[in-house]
Amino acid sequence: MLTMDMIHDIRFRFFMKGEKITQISDALNLDWKTVQKYVDMTDFNEPSPKPASEKRFCPKLDPHKPIIDKWLEEDKQAPRKQRHTATRVYNRLRKETKGFDCSYRTVASYYSVKHAEIFSNEKIGFLPLEHQPGESQADFGTADFFENGKRLTGKYLEVSFPSSNKGYLQLFYGENMECLFEGLEAIFRHIRVVPNEVWFDNTKTIVSKIIRGGGRETTERFNRFREHYCFRAVFMNPGNGYEKGSVENKVGYQRRNFLVPVPHFISLPDFNHQLLDMCEEDADREHYRHNETIEELFSKDLKHCHALPEIAFDSSGRRTVATNKWGKFYLNKGMHEYSVSPKYASATVNLKITSSIVIVMDENYREIVRHRRLYGNKKQQSMDWLPYLKQLSFRPRALKYSGIYDMMPHDLKKYLNNCTNTEIGKVLKVLAELTDRTGFDSALSTVNQALCYGASDADSLKNLYQRLYANVPELPPMSLESNIPKIKQISASLVDYDAFLKKGGITNV
Repeated sequence: MLTMDMIHDIRFRFFMKGEKITQISDALNLDWKTVQKYVDMTDFNEPSPKPASEKRFCPKLDPHKPIIDKWLEEDKQAPRKQRHTATRVYNRLRKETKGFDCSYRTVASYYSVKHAEIFSNEKIGFLPLEHQPGESQADFGTADFFENGKRLTGKYLEVSFPSSNKGYLQLFYGENMECLFEGLEAIFRHIRVVPNEVWFDNTKTIVSKIIRGGGRETTERFNRFREHYCFRAVFMNPGNGYEKGSVENKVGYQRRNFLVPVPHFISLPDFNHQLLDMCEEDADREHYRHNETIEELFSKDLKHCHALPEIAFDSSGRRTVATNKWGKFYLNKGMHEYSVSPKYASATVNLKITSSIVIVMDENYREIVRHRRLYGNKKQQSMDWLPYLKQLSFRPRALKYSGIYDMMPHDLKKYLNNCTNTEIGKVLKVLAELTDRTGFDSALSTVNQALCYGASDADSLKNLYQRLYANVPELPPMSLESNIPKIKQISASLVDYDAFLKKGGITNV
């Protein structure tokens, strides 16, 4: 399989420059069937969930790459028809460089990638003032919101169409590649087309290196996303955010109009659907420059966009991590700690990461546990006690020697200390059941109630849980009328019962 840079070069030549299959195959020294394959390609998902190992591109050519780069950089000052071709570079290397023993195919492969880096982005230095229909710009803004009563600081992706001044936004817990992909996908799906061009900042999320001369090295996942949706990515000059002033203005406008006052909602996905509807309503106003509504102008944008791909793109991230002796692992440079299970202590697990969820899977990609994704630059922990409680319920005697006991909350340890050895296994099993039903917090609240009553058995835990979480009303004492006589409690005498039973001919067995 060709590199993503070469695939992008093929598709750029075909879709943007309008070159024919035979022209591309001749220029890149590739079989026309190979060119046709990547022109027709619609699915750019990674072929395997396993992380691809990094490989150097054309390593045999490493000693000669600096001179090739120099020649191509000098070509920027030469007329277009007097620039190096792959053949000319190959012939000069053979003639002028000692010890050169690379094939023409190797030179042509490197030439096509380097030439695209140097010359395909020349437009970036001379951005047009007039925006064309079908062009869009993307950027992130910051906003606070309340979800389920909890105040959070998040990021929202803004996508604007400068030609019509229409914009869309999607709110997230943070800013990363998963948020970018999910936000773009949601907006593409909403408008049912894909813009031909999207302008970006040089964010580290997608740009791994800024190359002298205007080129960009972008991440493998972004390359796949871009090719899957077949749009051209344009990057701003560093420090020149004004070049995409449309989206910069839209970030502020929609924050003031859609996120003030600070929004309150139950579900972030549901609120994101509402935001898209609010964007549609906002487009009914008149354009600030033209005597048409934003929606009327946006119809021209839609005509210059292209259809969505038939195959869905998996925007989640994939990673493999090692767990510690407690069955935990860390993300975000060790700031965020996630639990797995004691069964997977000191093991390797696979992760599937979205903008909001971290799914932990075993070596066969079967789900073990899932966590809400943590955000922020402070130390945080996401602990799912269910796998730990289940595992310990089978081996209760190992509780205080497993290291898990020290991780438990103080009240839970206090409660288990009051249990007998024979009761601990049953109690842990009940706690696992309660955690599975309504979460560990409700199970811990039940334990706190049990401590108040001095109860230390599994049946008491079940009854207290029913009282707390099953909506069983606690009835007040029944009041009796004043004319009802009070009856003294009659105590039973087992001796009298024995005498009665003997008279009836029944004897003890």
